[in-house]
Amino acid sequence: MPKALLFSRQPLVDRPLHEWLDNTADEVVLITTPKAVLGAEDILAKHFPMHRLVPDYHAWATEQVAEEAAREHAVDLIASTSESDILRAARLRGRLGLPGQSVASATAYRDKVVMKRLARDAGIRVPAFAPVDSPADLLDFLEAEGFPAVVKPRFGAGSEGVFVLRAAAEIASFFARQQDSDVPFLPGQWMVESFVHGDFLHLDGMMHNGRVLHAWPSVYNTEGIAQRLQDHSHMSSVMLGAEDPRSGAIRRMGHELIAALPPAELPLAFHLEAWIGSDGEPVLCEIASRSGGALVAEAYERIFGVHLAKEGARAQCGSALTLHTQPAPPTELSGWLLFPPGWGAFVPPEGPCPIPAAELFVRFAPGTVGRGVEHLTQSAADALVTGHDVDEVRAHQDELVRWWYTNVRWE
Repeated sequence: MPKALLFSRQPLVDRPLHEWLDNTADEVVLITTPKAVLGAEDILAKHFPMHRLVPDYHAWATEQVAEEAAREHAVDLIASTSESDILRAARLRGRLGLPGQSVASATAYRDKVVMKRLARDAGIRVPAFAPVDSPADLLDFLEAEGFPAVVKPRFGAGSEGVFVLRAAAEIASFFARQQDSDVPFLPGQWMVESFVHGDFLHLDGMMHNGRVLHAWPSVYNTEGIAQRLQDHSHMSSVMLGAEDPRSGAIRRMGHELIAALPPAELPLAFHLEAWIGSDGEPVLCEIASRSGGALVAEAYERIFGVHLAKEGARAQCGSALTLHTQPAPPTELSGWLLFPPGWGAFVPPEGPCPIPAAELFVRFAPGTVGRGVEHLTQSAADALVTGHDVDEVRAHQDELVRWWYTNVRWE
């Protein structure tokens, strides 16, 4: 079994890496934070004795710590579990001459300008877009393409920093965010693209060496997920049936796009998002070389028996895949919901969830003070829902939404 260095800032109590991986104690060097191992100190000592704890996970110093640990323990593989680790893991592979996703591949899956250029060159539809390295770049684009437009970080994830410009009066509001922005207003950091209307879909699965191994599409309940941060609303998604023409359209895009981007030597999970309008043709939003967030991986596992985040981590650490090929169209479909935190102290529903097809997970303890949606996948509760077709899943989701908002209180 190869020895792997694994970047992960997820809490061990929520993401049980020791259960996911075939071998840990003698084979995995874990780079993580003190916060991530709170309440799991016994797991850390038993399964990850070669670990390194870093106080500032996103600091450049973490890469130095990781390289020193990788050299000390002579690791064979570098693995990551989060979007923010994809490039740093690729850089370390390059320095050590190890297999896996290269810097060129990682950049194509992280930098949305590079990604869209490669997609456009391959004949895949993308919105009009441009890098924003100065105020003039943004103004030039708006003069050429008009409103509405979306300004976003090139390396962002989870709708981080996304700003929709609907009129010229809002340009000043975007520039005014510079002082408080987590993403610096510097060359190479920002881009702008035209706003696209249409159903917002995602395609999730596993890929290897430039081809899709298996994947299935779903559709969100909104045209864009950044809306959740603005409206503090619930968010949901449901798998599409095989007969839905949108299913075939986004699956074709997935195959074409993954073939067009620089490939990775080892299998990786992926999460693609695209809009499909009235003409039935998908327009690329973005693709990531990791599992989708929220309950994407859990919904996929419910139907196909493969948890994409787990499968991606295992594959990067040298374990065999659970599923190698596209399974037959499922006889059941799954969907999920995220219920937003409100404002005030949380008072959960008094009784259990009354919908048999839904499995509800309450994330907030009673009395937890909510401050609205502070990051995209935050939820006071979330749920997995199953049904025989899209309409049945949506009906269960709608029933669950009505029950939740009727019975929960924020005091």
